[in-house]
Amino acid sequence: MRTLPKLIATLPMAMVMGAAVAEESTFNLNIPAQPLAAAIEAMSKQTGLQPFYADGALIGKQSPALKGNYSKREAVEKLLAQSGLDYTFTGDNTVAVKAAEAPVAVAESDQKEKSTKKTEEPLVLDTLTIKAQKSNIDQPFGTYLDHSKIALARTATSDTAQMLKDTPGISFSGGGGISSRPVIHGMADDRLRVQVDGMNLISACANHMNPALSYVAPSSVLSAQVLAGITPVSMGGDSIGGTIRVHSADPEFAEDGKAPLIKGQASTFYRTNGDARGGNISASIANEHAELKYTGSTVQSRNYKAGGNFTTRNTKNGNDVVSSSAYKSENQSLSLALRNDDHLAVIKVGQQNIPYQAFPNVRMDMTGDDSWFANVFTKSKFQWGNIETRAYHEDAQHKMNFLADKMTTPTRTMPMDTNGVNQGLSVKANIDMTDKHLLTVGSEYQRYRLDDWWDPIGPNPMIMMQGPGAFQNINQGKRDRIDLFTEWEGRWNQQWLTQLGARVGVVEMNAGNVMDYGVITPEARIVNSQNKKQTDVNIDWTALARYTPNDMQTYELGAARKTRSPNLYERFAWSRGRVMGVSTMPMAMLMNNWVGDGNGYVGDINLKPEVAHTVSATANWHDADQEDWEAKITPFYTHVENYIDAEFCRPANGVTCANSAPGKTTTHGGGGFRLLQLANFDAHLFGVDVSGSKRLLENVKYGSFTGKVGMNYVRGQNNDTGDNLYQQMPFNTTVALEHQRGGWTNTIETQIVAPKTDVQAIRLEPRTAGYALLNLRSSYTWKHLRIDGGIDNLLDKNYALPLGGTYIGETNIQGIAVPGMGRSFNVGMTVNY
Repeated sequence: MRTLPKLIATLPMAMVMGAAVAEESTFNLNIPAQPLAAAIEAMSKQTGLQPFYADGALIGKQSPALKGNYSKREAVEKLLAQSGLDYTFTGDNTVAVKAAEAPVAVAESDQKEKSTKKTEEPLVLDTLTIKAQKSNIDQPFGTYLDHSKIALARTATSDTAQMLKDTPGISFSGGGGISSRPVIHGMADDRLRVQVDGMNLISACANHMNPALSYVAPSSVLSAQVLAGITPVSMGGDSIGGTIRVHSADPEFAEDGKAPLIKGQASTFYRTNGDARGGNISASIANEHAELKYTGSTVQSRNYKAGGNFTTRNTKNGNDVVSSSAYKSENQSLSLALRNDDHLAVIKVGQQNIPYQAFPNVRMDMTGDDSWFANVFTKSKFQWGNIETRAYHEDAQHKMNFLADKMTTPTRTMPMDTNGVNQGLSVKANIDMTDKHLLTVGSEYQRYRLDDWWDPIGPNPMIMMQGPGAFQNINQGKRDRIDLFTEWEGRWNQQWLTQLGARVGVVEMNAGNVMDYGVITPEARIVNSQNKKQTDVNIDWTALARYTPNDMQTYELGAARKTRSPNLYERFAWSRGRVMGVSTMPMAMLMNNWVGDGNGYVGDINLKPEVAHTVSATANWHDADQEDWEAKITPFYTHVENYIDAEFCRPANGVTCANSAPGKTTTHGGGGFRLLQLANFDAHLFGVDVSGSKRLLENVKYGSFTGKVGMNYVRGQNNDTGDNLYQQMPFNTTVALEHQRGGWTNTIETQIVAPKTDVQAIRLEPRTAGYALLNLRSSYTWKHLRIDGGIDNLLDKNYALPLGGTYIGETNIQGIAVPGMGRSFNVGMTVNY
């Protein structure tokens, strides 16, 4: 399985041969039966496809309803199925609609006459062009990123989450080089529903080093959808902050009767900061009924540098080096797609190997992460609608220890192992009730098992981290969830869309008995005597409406109740420390930290599920063709009952926390960090997203110039304590000028972030200064070749990441924020045909 270095070594040959995978995404379409012209226009707006057809060709023709996931080709084929018209794709985003060819031969004289008429009377085509459509999936409060937007980000980052950075309302909390965590409207990690090719992935780590998006390489992502704040119940539950869905390339089959379709792609990249380099290859072969596809990628980086010295405490690296930021990752997958009439089945298996990934804001590093998955998806179309099913299995073997930067002695070690098994099954039916009303019903089941144990480094139970057996952090952790949902959508006319949905879920959690390095301590005995089984009944509902009074305005309004049950660590991380003589050693607490603040944590079996009540609205103004200008504003407000937040660790289970008095910090390991426990609170968040664009110039000689701007603001507060919520992004804005001419695409971008002063006191969250970054990007595309280049942080600004957490990459001192990356020159090349 670990053959990627050999494969990447063949990249130059692969580029010459030109291997390719068709990157044709599917779109979640929802088009009622209506006149064909209106249906094609709706399809064009939802997919970005530009149809050309003769004036009057569609008059008097009707289209069937379209509900579900379709590729552009499938959507056109179904819309035209009853029209007597034919079509030809003249490009990736253009299709010509024409009369079907006559079934019988035409006399030669008639052919000549028609040919003459065609020459004398050139065909006049109408064009439906939706170039500036921001969301290719017709879902309120959603942002869709197609393959062209995704491709722009691949050269600059190896972190899949960071590819979404230009999406309104999204920011990122710190992690490793391939595993930062997205934050939507101030809520992150398990508060979001993150799906990779339909799989609901879960982090299997006490420090959440392997969040969902770390399991997919940027090169494998074809498209992404972000639903900020309000997610329809049919798209996910067990989350309160929003939904992220990323998709790899969909299968592409050869045309009937044609030769097998053989395609492929190869790419490579290099970034100067961190000496990051890598590449990917993919290849596929298909006939009209089956497609076989392979993808593989690898990336490796050393520690990156900040824009200048940010600490005086590094001893192994320079004071401008962000220690513990190196990483290496390898991904491979193989898929088989089968098609027969209106039925599709896709079977995909994949493997990931991360030999190492260091973390500058966590006390431990990842010293191994081997995972594999199997994902089976089916889609069947019927006259009444369609059915989609999915079954998946994911197994993650995760290891933590100290890498070189954190080793205070050459022999320092502390092995920590985790095994997580995640299985899921879902069934969803989309039913065309009438031409205007659609009903979606479905069920989803997820089964998760987790074991987290730390092997001893010696046999003496009187020495910390030693004993006759392992420390059991989570033993036989169990989290099972089953949901039922129904959703009704009405498209009353061209102006009004309404959507109502309800979801009921049951989450059952439990865990086995624990030991402290093979010893059943008094604390472990009390914990083992407790009834750990917890059952939550969660109820979600959403109500959405969209009003489009004309072709220059769109207004959306939504309200939702969303529920999330705690994760296994929040409920079952149990140890307050090992009592040794007159001292309590809180080592176990300090090893449980999934927020990157350096503090120690203990969970609470009796935590209640979080319940979020959200209202949001969007106003979107634009020119009629959505080509020249656009302005969009989205305010939101969320009130959260039982918000899971931190408070000072209190004595429990016979153990008094070390230095647990309010305001005190632990001296274990130095640094002034705190020992905290989780509890339920009342909280609220509010904010606004603003974005806009304007075509500034467009002509044949210079191409087109477009100005873009995006602004985000969020504020969260714990209503019970008056403290700010953790990792809330300060006000920020991005201003960009984009230029396009032929195959050229060029961007100059400025990111401006205000000082972070609204920090969470209980977690000792560091304040950060404001900053501005200047970034340049350029790419040129030929028929089979694409060259990318860019400079990030052109002026080499030295700045701290507002959500990066506390720097403990080589030091152990509270109060230093993780710095951002200094200047980096990035280049990349992709060959395909």
